Amino acid sequence: MMKQYRRIHAELPPDTILFFRLGDFYEMFFEDAKIASQILGIALTKRNKIPMCGVPYHAKDNYLAKLVRAGQKVAICDQTEDAAQAKGIVKRDVTGIITPGTVTVDTILDSSRNNYLAGVYEANGSYALALLDLSTGAFDVEETSCIDTLRDNLRRFAPSECIVAGEQAEGDRLHSVLDSSSQIMVTSGEDWTFEYDAAHDFLVRHFNVHSLEGYGCEGNAALVGAAGGALYYVREQLRRNVSHMRALRVRNPGEYLVLDEATCDNLDLVTVRGRQDPSTTLLHVMDCTKTAMGARLLREWLLRPLADMQRICARHDSVQELCDTRALLRDTRDALSNVRDLERLIARLGSGSGNARDLRAVAHSLTQLPALRTTVATSASALLSSLAKSVECLPELVQLIDESIVDEPPAAVKEGAIIRRAYDEQLDKLRDAASEGKQWLAAFQTRERDRTGIKNLKVRHNKVFGYYIEVSKGQLENVPEEYIRKQTLVNAERFVTPEIKEYEHLIMGAQERSMAMEYDIFCGVRDKVVAETERIQATAAALAQIDVLASFAERALLSNYTKPIMSDGDKIDVRDGRHPVVEQIPDAERFVPNDTLLDCTTNQLLIITGPNMAGKSTYIRQVALISIMAQTGSFVPASQAELGITDRVFTRVGASDDLARGRSTFMVEMQETANILNNATSRSLIVLDEIGRGTSTFDGISIAWAVAEFLHNNEAVKARTLFATHYHELTDLELTMSGVKNWSVLVREKGDSIVFLRKIVPGPADKSYGIQVARLAGLPPEVVERASEILLNLEDGELSEAGKPKIAERRPSKGKYDPSQMTLL
Repeated sequence: MMKQYRRIHAELPPDTILFFRLGDFYEMFFEDAKIASQILGIALTKRNKIPMCGVPYHAKDNYLAKLVRAGQKVAICDQTEDAAQAKGIVKRDVTGIITPGTVTVDTILDSSRNNYLAGVYEANGSYALALLDLSTGAFDVEETSCIDTLRDNLRRFAPSECIVAGEQAEGDRLHSVLDSSSQIMVTSGEDWTFEYDAAHDFLVRHFNVHSLEGYGCEGNAALVGAAGGALYYVREQLRRNVSHMRALRVRNPGEYLVLDEATCDNLDLVTVRGRQDPSTTLLHVMDCTKTAMGARLLREWLLRPLADMQRICARHDSVQELCDTRALLRDTRDALSNVRDLERLIARLGSGSGNARDLRAVAHSLTQLPALRTTVATSASALLSSLAKSVECLPELVQLIDESIVDEPPAAVKEGAIIRRAYDEQLDKLRDAASEGKQWLAAFQTRERDRTGIKNLKVRHNKVFGYYIEVSKGQLENVPEEYIRKQTLVNAERFVTPEIKEYEHLIMGAQERSMAMEYDIFCGVRDKVVAETERIQATAAALAQIDVLASFAERALLSNYTKPIMSDGDKIDVRDGRHPVVEQIPDAERFVPNDTLLDCTTNQLLIITGPNMAGKSTYIRQVALISIMAQTGSFVPASQAELGITDRVFTRVGASDDLARGRSTFMVEMQETANILNNATSRSLIVLDEIGRGTSTFDGISIAWAVAEFLHNNEAVKARTLFATHYHELTDLELTMSGVKNWSVLVREKGDSIVFLRKIVPGPADKSYGIQVARLAGLPPEVVERASEILLNLEDGELSEAGKPKIAERRPSKGKYDPSQMTLL
């Protein structure tokens, strides 16, 4: 057995833990056992000096979840023949290798997001990214000529695993990208599997097509290499069933509003591997979906807003229809609430891991569709009525499952109790034979007690002897001569008779044959359902879109959102705009709406000044979020909004370092700013919060001024920009540049304190109120008083009449602190 184990383990990819089936347990040996025992918290034992540990086979998924979450690959090695019929060692083989990017088990997955395995490949100066979700059948690929865009996409879509051609994985360019994504498991694939000819041949054979023209990637070495290398890795190296992967979708980045990693993080669009609190994200606010499919699609739409006017307006019209017709919205959402995760259900069934409960869930979901389709088809919205036509109810599958599968089947598929009575006549006969045999045994026991006078005589069963008669030692003198002794115990003897062995054969044979027949029938039903995979996947995609549009309508009604007017112009005109997340914070102060007017001429660059905590950052972020929401197809938090289509949203917000990539806070700030200046267009929206704060004051003002000039004067950029700053010197830009306007946050002074009014008004702030904010924050009074002195010194000039720095001078004490105490000087 250990020779068999070593042979199988030697064929696995490096660093793979082997779950080796032995009876009712999956056992691990040697180094695997040491690693797994620590992660799983189970006992590490030894046999013949070999470290080992094991887990019960029926609890496999729970232990797999812990190993996969810890970043481990696990190979499942099962017995491939009946142990009772095996001659010598039972045959075993690896039935699949589970990795973080290829998990399909519900207990491990997050139902609200895709679990991607990424394929990355560089060819002809382009970088291609394939995203494959084995749990749903989704398979997308796109390319870019910019390696920073590749890095952004990897971080934004957060695949659990990445497969890269071995030689490229070690190259400087891709290695730096992959190394920066430290939370992704990176695997080096065989180089030849990514090369065009091999990858093309593999994809063509998998999809059973003549060429890849129909998928839009024929002749593209980067796209074909990334997709082919990823699919080969999953099917051939991990030995996973990919028959439910029925299509490859090539994405054109030009069709979408581009959001880089910094923008997604700064605007808190979604959570990415725990970096944000889910309750503070736009996704959390917007997610009113009823299905897991809808929740995943909503996340995708927020990360990939549209840039196509016609498609955006089609979504807006659908949301308007649902808002106007409350009965339509209510009935649609009620029907969707009873639809299970069809994408993952059909994926599990197609991969061979699904059970009878999955079949029942498919039938239950399909049962909801006729009413849903009829309801949505009545909509005046062209998009909704089109989606309704894409929903296929498949009544023949519902009937098949209802007639064949019991209402509440067990999870196991090989232990019977799955198929309805009267579905198969031969199966019913076998079940009856097994049932009648058990009844005969009960009658036999009663009869033998009466015939022999042995009142405690028992008919029992175990796996070694089958059915037998047990008699206590005190009654052995009453045992008939025809009883055949089989085993002697301390207090009893066990016997068999030809008659009981005959009925044992009848009972056991009937049970085994009936369970085998049930499994065969189940497989037949499953295969008929799987044959409709493409129709079910298309239906699931349509349902997901309907769900997201209905979710948009629900949120619009709950939060008083309005339908934006989209245009091809450059104007962003928002009346009474609100921050969609901040206004939802429980127990927060009443949110104060604000107007915004941006264009590429007279209102191109708005300088926003005012104290900290007054609301500058909230204001500039809300404008970006309103634009993004509108281009996903959602209504927006405002009383009125006219929005020109945006090609990219850039943000430079806050102070953070990236020590893992050797970047200081100021270096991160400057690199993000450089990315904006080098890539923005007149169709872009830029949100800048405190440029130049990471260096000296004079350096910072100089950089901030130069950045503002560049954005205003460079005709190739001239992007709509919101620029929040504490450098009041920048407010002078309005005097020399026609497209610059000063705005500030209104503040009311009350003695030494201030009240934030949260209202954005024309004109610059008269001062920063930093010391007042410091007082509100609880700084010691003596520190606040000394800061006030220093501020006055600075405002009076740099040097005293004696030529000494005035910043060091003291003014007469006002008695607010003891000058004998230690100062900050």
